[in-house]
Amino acid sequence: MTIIDVARHAGVSAKTVSRVFNDEPHVSAGVKQRVREAAAALDYHPNVMAQALVRRRSHLIGLVYENPSSSYGTELQMGVLDRLRDEPYRLVVIPIASVAEHAAEVVGLLRSAALDGVVLAPPASDNPRILSDLQRAGIRCARIASTRLLDAAPSTTIDDLAAAREIAAHVIELGHRDIAIIKGDPTHASTEARLLGYGQAFHAAGLTMRLDRIEQGLFTRESGRVAAARLLESADRPSAIIAQNDEMALGALIAARELGLSVPEDLSIVGFDDTELAQLAWPPLTTVRQPVFDMAVAATDMVIAQLHREQVTMQRAYKHVLIIRGSTAAPPRLDC
Repeated sequence: MTIIDVARHAGVSAKTVSRVFNDEPHVSAGVKQRVREAAAALDYHPNVMAQALVRRRSHLIGLVYENPSSSYGTELQMGVLDRLRDEPYRLVVIPIASVAEHAAEVVGLLRSAALDGVVLAPPASDNPRILSDLQRAGIRCARIASTRLLDAAPSTTIDDLAAAREIAAHVIELGHRDIAIIKGDPTHASTEARLLGYGQAFHAAGLTMRLDRIEQGLFTRESGRVAAARLLESADRPSAIIAQNDEMALGALIAARELGLSVPEDLSIVGFDDTELAQLAWPPLTTVRQPVFDMAVAATDMVIAQLHREQVTMQRAYKHVLIIRGSTAAPPRLDC
């Protein structure tokens, strides 16, 4: 079927059909409906590439992310796709192995893909080189969970510091005093923000955050397992582990089981994000829920608003929620 067939079926000119599918002005609602009904009856679908040439737009929205957590990445993609439903835009997923190492190349990649706009997830959402290059290239963008340069581009935010403080306080309130921490990737701004939040909770409880109880992870399950193994193989192992995301918390859970420890009877473990993994783990993980899906929807909406030359809210703040599940309990003994 061609545009001429649609025009004949709808009783209008081929030019009118073209104007309807290219969303041009000065076409009545009734004519638009007749054309769309004719296209549906004939199973006609307009050529997206041809439309892009006419409008000088690709109708492609990119999603740049690095986080190696498959659950986190899926939440991001589902959020963007949900907002793009019924829109003439398509999603291009652009995973970057290391944003810190390839920041100078990211915008060149986006330009070569002819994207109309891009959603940036951490740590790209906080990278000054990427933000300045996007501005020079004239590519519309919006950011997810950004913590820095909040005036540089529209952003969705969550208070990482407050969320980390609350989950650390929960562990302390259970009676734990010997608490270990597994940090995330140092190139992510959230890593230091969450560590600062833990420190505030420790300080409020009159506790010292021991440097020898802090292990470096990379937000991956394996890095969490290795870091937890180092902490738990010592004779004076901690009674609780705070991991900066659910993937590393799951790695710590695996390490505990490999050493014959029971969770939460011998060891309490908490994560961050409330991904699907946190709910499927056994025992289910105590964690902090950040609304990744909703933040991705909102960031995509910000990009579309810019493309439509509409007013855009520069920041949308989202609340976290402490989710208490079976991976935490009082310690087997209280350390004084």
